[in-house]
Amino acid sequence: MAERRLISSGSRFEATMGYSRAVVDGEWIHVSGTTGYDYSTMTISEDVVEQTEQTFRNISAALAQAGASLDDVVRVHYYLTDANYFPLIAPVCGRHFAKARPAATALICQLIDPAMKLEIEVTARKRAWQRA
Repeated sequence: MAERRLISSGSRFEATMGYSRAVVDGEWIHVSGTTGYDYSTMTISEDVVEQTEQTFRNISAALAQAGASLDDVVRVHYYLTDANYFPLIAPVCGRHFAKARPAATALICQLIDPAMKLEIEVTARKRAWQRA
């Protein structure tokens, strides 16, 4: 039977909403939509580029707990609150995904908290040597 494990960032949002930062299901890692909140201080920068960097730090931490990294991401969804943010964050995303080059979708939408300018959701797959 495949391993199923829940990963938490410790964010109060997870307990309130009843979800996990990530779910490991066998070789697959599903990371929930993640924003630029610094979970240690529960603060968020007003700058979209810094939010993007913090979002990648948050995602990387969840993937590390699952035994993976950004290089293992096979699918990414970007949710932006303003299309004008895309050219600002694209180089950041490109740097973090230079090796993985995952399949990607970007959408413009409204997020729950007006302070959030973007949310990123990823799916990663552990390789055989990572599962051993």
